[in-house]
Amino acid sequence: MGYADTLVSVGLPVRNGAERIERVIESVLGQDHENLELVICDNASTDNTEDVCRAFAERDSRIVYQRHPVNIGLLNNFDSALRLASGTFFRWVGDDDWLDPRCVSRSLDAFAEDDRLLVVTVQTAYTDPAGVTRTARYDGDALRSDDAIARFNEMMRLLNETYLLIDPLYGTFRREPLLNIRRRNMLNEDQVLASRLALAGPWGHVNEVLAHRNWAPERASDIARKLGVPSWQCYFQSPLQCKEMLHWIAKSDLDESAQKAARRAVAQMYMRRQRLIAARRSRKILRIAHSCLSNGSGLRKVGQRQQAGSV
Repeated sequence: MGYADTLVSVGLPVRNGAERIERVIESVLGQDHENLELVICDNASTDNTEDVCRAFAERDSRIVYQRHPVNIGLLNNFDSALRLASGTFFRWVGDDDWLDPRCVSRSLDAFAEDDRLLVVTVQTAYTDPAGVTRTARYDGDALRSDDAIARFNEMMRLLNETYLLIDPLYGTFRREPLLNIRRRNMLNEDQVLASRLALAGPWGHVNEVLAHRNWAPERASDIARKLGVPSWQCYFQSPLQCKEMLHWIAKSDLDESAQKAARRAVAQMYMRRQRLIAARRSRKILRIAHSCLSNGSGLRKVGQRQQAGSV
């Protein structure tokens, strides 16, 4: 089955993005797949984002623009873009990102080659605040498996790997199944969504750099503020995430043996993450200790020179 004439919706959630949004809008409208819809959800911006978006919408009928009068939170704004969309397929794009002109069409090619697929991701290039761009190939095939537990185990592994390999939130989805997934507003919810989608069906991946993201690490407290969730969640991100995953495993249609395997995978993911966190903290402590020792040595030398000069 081909999808050359199929409507694809791209959701663009934004808040105060006037200085950066033009590039992403142009990259979406410049896709070589013609039957396209761009849904922009403006989360009560206080800059001139509205003016920029309305100017684009007046020039291109493929744009649907909605402005929320009050800040409804990051996740709710993402969800608004999905619910306003009308395409058979849907993907989100960040307000500081941009897409290669072939991003949509190559994703549709992957769907056409395998009609089992629920999600198709693409290789993404990430540029950090220093201007360094990095990317990595994902060559795994477990997410394409018909076995839900094989897919789930692979996703649990990937959640502790580098973000360069795969970005589940910014794939292209079959819109109807995605609409049917009820989401909870919480930290790490994108990882919960990824785990549920891994259970729901096979994934495809296009190993070509077809998406570009500006990437800057954010503190958990800043993300909590954008989501509008209590700040105490910052201290319990991983336990709350695992609890949510276990909740949805219990509600899935997996048999008891498969549910047990999925619960075990969640526990293993959590333990690996705790070990990684402990290792990072140990390295940080060692760096601080080394810095203190170096500074102490330097101070002693200064003191010795001062004493020598006073003799």
